[in-house]
Amino acid sequence: MAGELSPIDTAKFVAAKRAVEFVEDGMKVGLGTGSTAAWMVRCLGELVREEGLRITGVPTSTRTAELATKVGVQTITLDEAKWLDLTIDGADEFDPDLNLIKGGGGALLQEKIVATASDRMIVISDATKKVDQLGAFPLPVEVIPFGWQTTKALMEETLAGLDVMGDRVTLRMNGDAAYVTDEGNHILDLHLHRMTNPRQVALVLNQIPGVVENGLFIDICDVVVIGHGDGRVEVNDINSGTREEDRIEFVESENMFSDLSE
Repeated sequence: MAGELSPIDTAKFVAAKRAVEFVEDGMKVGLGTGSTAAWMVRCLGELVREEGLRITGVPTSTRTAELATKVGVQTITLDEAKWLDLTIDGADEFDPDLNLIKGGGGALLQEKIVATASDRMIVISDATKKVDQLGAFPLPVEVIPFGWQTTKALMEETLAGLDVMGDRVTLRMNGDAAYVTDEGNHILDLHLHRMTNPRQVALVLNQIPGVVENGLFIDICDVVVIGHGDGRVEVNDINSGTREEDRIEFVESENMFSDLSE
């Protein structure tokens, strides 16, 4: 099936392929959620099956747990793992300081808990997710169902006092019903367009009654691996200040790509 991957899928795959090189035998690894993270889980499964890599994964969603089991990655809960060597996950946006917006896949709460319980967080992405300033992607905020409309009104009132370009808040839907997270909560998407001070936005949002967590990941990501449609990858390390560029050569595998619809 050589040549069948789209440029965007190729970018996601080569980023995932490069990121799993950080995983060493015996590690406990946080497994992110979303389309890009799914490539990473498949790559880990291939290493487990074909090279005998011994790792334990902590999934950040039911979807990721199911995929990990399918590809042969052993999983445990975070309570069982207690602490992780690293987490590999995707992002909806990242800025030059490697601050992130996450939660487009609806798993921001578990993703943030797992990421902060890790020695390192590695983000895998394609180049379209890199922005000068966060906010173009709607910011997800997980809220409890009770009184969510009151929480939404308080949120809109709070946004009016922040340095953001937009203040529209919408309830995420799943068909005709409100979207429900793995924890039984709802998600409000904040259409801010631009945030001058994402750190302030994150702190203020979490003070609103009814808010469980927001999708701003500030000072959590250590490394971002950016894939390109031509097979190139960039590795940016915020701690060391280094940037490396490489190219991933690969032969597309029927086993790895048979479940692209997931």
